[in-house]
Amino acid sequence: MIDNIAIAAGTSALQKKQDLKRYFQFALLLLAAGTIYPMLYLRQNYELTILDAFRISKDELENSYALMGVIYLIAYGPSGWLADKVSARILIPFSLVLVGVLGLWFASFPDKQFLPLIFAGWGIGAGLTFWAALIKSVKLLAKRDEQGRFFGILDGGRGLIEAVLATAALSIFAYMMHNSASSRQAMQPIVYMYAISCLLIAALIFVFLDKRDVDADSGVAGQDKVGLLAGLRILLGIPQLWLMAFIILTGYQLFWVTYSFSSFLRQGHGMDAVAAGAITVIKLWMRPIGGIGGGFLGNRFSNESVLAGAMLLAAAGLVGLMILPQYANTYVLLALVLLVGTMSYTVRGLYWALLDKCQVPASVIGLAIGVVSMVGYLPDVFLPEINAAVLTRFPGLTGFKVYFGYIALCGVLGAAGVFYFKKSTKKERAQP
Repeated sequence: MIDNIAIAAGTSALQKKQDLKRYFQFALLLLAAGTIYPMLYLRQNYELTILDAFRISKDELENSYALMGVIYLIAYGPSGWLADKVSARILIPFSLVLVGVLGLWFASFPDKQFLPLIFAGWGIGAGLTFWAALIKSVKLLAKRDEQGRFFGILDGGRGLIEAVLATAALSIFAYMMHNSASSRQAMQPIVYMYAISCLLIAALIFVFLDKRDVDADSGVAGQDKVGLLAGLRILLGIPQLWLMAFIILTGYQLFWVTYSFSSFLRQGHGMDAVAAGAITVIKLWMRPIGGIGGGFLGNRFSNESVLAGAMLLAAAGLVGLMILPQYANTYVLLALVLLVGTMSYTVRGLYWALLDKCQVPASVIGLAIGVVSMVGYLPDVFLPEINAAVLTRFPGLTGFKVYFGYIALCGVLGAAGVFYFKKSTKKERAQP
């Protein structure tokens, strides 16, 4: 009996050690995800400042983002195949270094002709070598009953990191502007902060992440035993996977619309740069609440139900922003912006948790992530163009209302897709 107790105690201690290792590695992935994307999307809080600093038009900036979106689209499929072939310990640090070095170049404010090259490089770093490796790593680190919680914490945790960095950046920006700095002088230390953070986290990931991707449930390293064409044939036979891609396609647009809030508040409601930036930074602080809270609620009830509810509430918030008059109460604006932001973060925190319900073979998980991302993140390509076209055709507040109406419709369609996904997966489990 004493031997059995000793064995049980040893097993428990080993399990705790393995869990602590999993959580630590997961925390490193959070740092990576929370640092790499703010560099790419500085426009969220500083769009007009970037236009002034680089002396470019909104259309030129939109074209750069559209180019990055095209790179994403081209890279997502191969990125999944690459994630099945190369360890995340190599792919993720490479991505961070690439984005960080290009960020240092961006901070030097090169001639605008070089901006497409920088954005293309960012697209490769965040699309080809980072995204599928990140999602696969989290999928493997989380046990079957932890999927919703881990993916919720992934989005909420990276949001917390983004909020901390954004708050520091806004403080620097406000200080520089208070001291009559130019747009370039105010932006430069912010970009340096993000770029150096990427480089430091790359070193940590390379040192501490496992050399091989290991599944938390089986405890063995994943092996790619399926060729590319055979893997694609397998994925084509999983209808839930394609429905999941549609859900991400609609849900991701709910998140993309938040990038327009700064311009919406300034151009549509006459706020100054600091006031609009403060509201969007407060909105960033809702990401931990939306992502982590949604993940725990998803595990407590069902990922699908919480996801659909968040989509509908985000759509309702956008409708609220559409019907507000131009000189609406600031607190009402703040409440609606926070509602949409929080719900969009809940959506982002949960839609990848649906992957576990698709019954994808372990040998093609990376490929599945790449293919779904290629469809689900198409808004990176077309949404900047839609945004620019709508605001050109309908200047001012009217253009934002038309744009928000389109995104609200996407939220409703996405919720319908989630309910159908839930129904179809229940039928699959019910079949003998």
